[in-house]
This record gives sequence, structure tokens and C-alpha cells, in this order.
Amino acid sequence: MPKPAFARLLRAQQTEAEQRLWYQLRGRRFMGLKFKRQHQVGPFIVDFICIDAMLVIEADGGQHGDAKDVARDTWFRKQGFHVLRFWNSEVLGQTAAVLEQIRQVVLGLGYRDTPALSPNPSPASGRGEQTVGGSDGLP
Repeated sequence: MPKPAFARLLRAQQTEAEQRLWYQLRGRRFMGLKFKRQHQVGPFIVDFICIDAMLVIEADGGQHGDAKDVARDTWFRKQGFHVLRFWNSEVLGQTAAVLEQIRQVVLGLGYRDTPALSPNPSPASGRGEQTVGGSDGLP
């Protein structure tokens, strides 16, 4: 399957941990930074990336933590990216701590802690869909 089609499939089949992280990162909610999910970079598809900060974030299940991940992380570091990996259980059980760790890395990269630009993103599962009108039928 071509990488763009595979990335679309991954976006449609996110894990619970990926969904939770995406909810916090999308729509410039996190420090005003633009994140993408299931994005192709070179030969790889990353879970989350902030290109401006050169930051890759991976939410890993039990199939990770092997030599392939080490080689992959090395490739990203050679391209100038910072790589953060979190176990799915960390994301689900310690979400605030995971976000704080990401924030600390971003601050260390020289970014300011700015308020989110989109405090009320659409509730449409992160697909950017907007509802038309409110519950009262007004636009």
C-alpha cells in the first residue's frame, strides 16, 4: 500500500492513546504549535510531528522498543528532529505528565508557552469538521 494511503488508514484507525494525544495537540491547542498526525517524513510515518519545532512524538504499544525503533529514531535525529516516545499506558494513565514532558522539551527548543489559538476545536473526532449552526438552529 502506498505511504499516503497507509497514513490515511492510520489516521482512521488511531489507538486510544493516539486519540487522547491528538485531542490535546490538534488545532494549535498545545502551546499554539501546529501538529500533524500520521504524517510521512522520509521513509517513515510518524504518529505526530511539529515541523516548526522539528519534534516527532510517538505513542508506542507493545510492538515497539526494538532495534527498528532505535534505527528510526537515529534517522530522525540525523535529519535534525527531536524524538519523544511514550508508551500508550503512559499517555492513557498519565496524560498530564506526558504533556508536561512535551512542554518542557518545546520550551528547551526555545519556544514560548503561548495560549492555544483554538480553545474550542470542533468535536468531530479531530477531522476538522464543523457543525452548521448551534443547537438552536442559528448559524
